[in-house]
Amino acid sequence: MSLDKKKDGNAAVIKKVSRRHDDGGHSGAWKVAFADFVLALMCLFLVMWLLASREQETMAQLLRNGGGSPLAEGTQSRIEHQGTPHGSLIPRELVPGQQATESRPNSQVKSSGQPSALDDGNGPKLRHRYDSAADLQKLAKMMSDLSVEAGLAGNIQTVITPYGLRVMLHDTDKQGMFERGSAVINERFKHLLQKMGQMFAHIDNQLLLVGHTDSLQYKGQDYAAFSNWSLSSNRAMAARMQLLLGGMASNGILQVVGMADRAPLDPRHPDAALNRRIELLVLTSGQAQTVAAMFGMPGEGSQPAAGAEKPSAAELAALKQQLRLVP
Repeated sequence: MSLDKKKDGNAAVIKKVSRRHDDGGHSGAWKVAFADFVLALMCLFLVMWLLASREQETMAQLLRNGGGSPLAEGTQSRIEHQGTPHGSLIPRELVPGQQATESRPNSQVKSSGQPSALDDGNGPKLRHRYDSAADLQKLAKMMSDLSVEAGLAGNIQTVITPYGLRVMLHDTDKQGMFERGSAVINERFKHLLQKMGQMFAHIDNQLLLVGHTDSLQYKGQDYAAFSNWSLSSNRAMAARMQLLLGGMASNGILQVVGMADRAPLDPRHPDAALNRRIELLVLTSGQAQTVAAMFGMPGEGSQPAAGAEKPSAAELAALKQQLRLVP
């Protein structure tokens, strides 16, 4: 207590100033509340950190098991960012443009309004089968014309074999079909494949679709790591999707295969751009039946077709001569 005295005549004024000093009870309550708040905040940050770590672990597992790798083919820097393709065992919607060919594979197909390589614009045409060497030569010419229109004449080779027409869409040093280490397809090649799908919609021959890579390997070498086997298979599947989007019937593709780097076109330079390619083998009818019988139940009394027999040494030499190496 303090006294403030002020004289005013004979009267004295006494002023009392009270100062409370409460050292017990609730004087430190705010400190406890603040400590509780900080502790709760730390717990929140800890939970968020755990969730983020779990997300990164899940993403890494997806990349290893089927979506790509942080160390990509060739560059060891890109990742596969196409993601897992959507799909389900339940929906059965047809790919746009395939209704006619899916339901009636051996009937006439509707014209899309744009004359294709097999359509003169005068109406629907019958689906055609290419079995003879002359027929396959015509088909090879149409393939080459499509590649020229797409500005990709240097990225395609066509060779007539005893099994059918072999079409090779490959990389060059200046231009590639896919992003390195990825199944994401280049827009120009995507357009070319869709044009080919539109053409194959009018053809009865079935295809073998094969993906190839160069010899450059992913860094991860364990059995679960993403590898050139996965990459070549994914690229072949990506090419198949573009053919279907172009209008090709799904039953026109007999087999989709990934061969990694096991079958280089340029074995002297296994990491060459030429070895990164997608191959379409347009099978003759006899060869298609033989391949189907290899993996299924052979038909009663079925015999291998003439085109299915092993080529002679002279034929193999001629094939090697036709497989020119593109620098």
